[in-house]
Amino acid sequence: MPSNAREAPTPKAGRREWSGLAVLALPTLLISLDQSVLYLALPHLAEGLQPTGTQTLWIMDIYGFMIAGFLITMGTLGDRIGRRRLLMIGATAVGITSVAAAFSTSAEALIITRALLGIAAATLMPSTLALISNMFHDPHQRGRAIAVWASCFMGGTALGPVIGGVLLEFFWWGSVFLLGVPVIVLLLIAAPFVLPEYKDPNAGRIDLVSVLLSLVSILSIIYGLKELARYGFAPLPAAAIVLGLVVGAVFVSRQGKLAHPLLDLKLFRVGAFTAALLILMVSMLGTGGGYLFITGFLQMVEGLSPMAAGLWMLPAAIASIIAAQVAPTFAKRFQLSTVIGVALLIGMTGYLMLVLVGPVGGMPLLMAGFVIIFVGVGTFGSLGTDLVVGSVPPERGGSAASLSSISGDLGNALGVATLGSLGTAVYRDSIVLPAGIPADTAGASMEGAITAARELPAKVAEDLMTAAKEAYTSGLNTIGLACAAITATSAIIALTMLRNRRAATPSGEDAPQAKDSLPAA
Repeated sequence: MPSNAREAPTPKAGRREWSGLAVLALPTLLISLDQSVLYLALPHLAEGLQPTGTQTLWIMDIYGFMIAGFLITMGTLGDRIGRRRLLMIGATAVGITSVAAAFSTSAEALIITRALLGIAAATLMPSTLALISNMFHDPHQRGRAIAVWASCFMGGTALGPVIGGVLLEFFWWGSVFLLGVPVIVLLLIAAPFVLPEYKDPNAGRIDLVSVLLSLVSILSIIYGLKELARYGFAPLPAAAIVLGLVVGAVFVSRQGKLAHPLLDLKLFRVGAFTAALLILMVSMLGTGGGYLFITGFLQMVEGLSPMAAGLWMLPAAIASIIAAQVAPTFAKRFQLSTVIGVALLIGMTGYLMLVLVGPVGGMPLLMAGFVIIFVGVGTFGSLGTDLVVGSVPPERGGSAASLSSISGDLGNALGVATLGSLGTAVYRDSIVLPAGIPADTAGASMEGAITAARELPAKVAEDLMTAAKEAYTSGLNTIGLACAAITATSAIIALTMLRNRRAATPSGEDAPQAKDSLPAA
């Protein structure tokens, strides 16, 4: 069938749909803010609740663990009960648990409320993306809408430290959790008027065994990767990863036998869908590891406060937002594989600039590289997400959106674990400690060197910090080279697996046939 015959009946989005996109931007911004704002509040929180070291780690990590663990379940649940309904239920739960977290009176209570907050937040990401696919049928309009969505997510991540710093300047630590309550109220008021309802009428019941298997698999793998990144190799996190992989294999096997699976494995038959997920995971592997060492350089080598470091990161965030907005225009003019591949190669040059950063006077080159890296991140964040969501029919939109988020989370965790370990190993091998300084503290990590320097005479402390900064910068240089190789691999995948594809469309040889219209809201 000629392409114009397919495109002629495609409805265009109107004022209601674009107003709905503005509403969907609210929870997207909120999730990204919540993931980054707590780092600044940690010292204030520790003073108020006095958590143990283990409790502090769980306060920080449990939110992300729960989001990752429940994404598949919530994406599929939205397909079954209705995406707008799930979004509003989840938003209400986010508001309630945010208030509970803000007024927690103990570390245990905060861990529990953060876990519940993560489960509630897991409903938001797949619901917003799936609703965008329902509201914007025209591929070009959908691409523009997802570019706005991606911009909100990246912008919120960058603004988190800045907004958190302002709140903590005037209020107590719990104020960072109350930040999202007005956003949730606005969402609940506007959603029924501007967002359509959509669900898969033939979805069937949710298989609770599959829910449990997916939860155990994802949580085990994410937990293991994070622990390996934090402490190096240990039997328990390694066993957790093995357990997650085994349970994941059981989960996949079970999905192939169910009439109504939690995860439809047929999605992976769509070439563009699978390629986009693979590129997203590999790209986020490099971004996660690179981001870790770049932010560490700003705070530990340059000595910036978290808020100042956040402000220095704003140019990269702005670059990513601009790239995300411009990307759909290039995708209309050139092959998608070319646009994504070139963007990733541009990001690769940014990583190569990190190889040249020195411990003294390295900020200009670091910031220039950081901005260039996020040009690539913004471009693929927009086009890759559109490719994932647009390559499947509307009734599978929730599942596709959840898989997109999980790929990013796994890639990020894997990058932090592997590249973090690589950078730490380079630090340990290259540091030259002053005489009498124990290697098991200052020689193990930059954080250990900073702690040890506080107890030393001024001249010895200065020598130690000089050596530590040089060693940490060597780790950053190595990470830059590794990330460049990873990003080049992503570019090759894009240029080969997405060849001859101009835009993400829900029909054609590459994708299952999608429905042409939304059900009545």
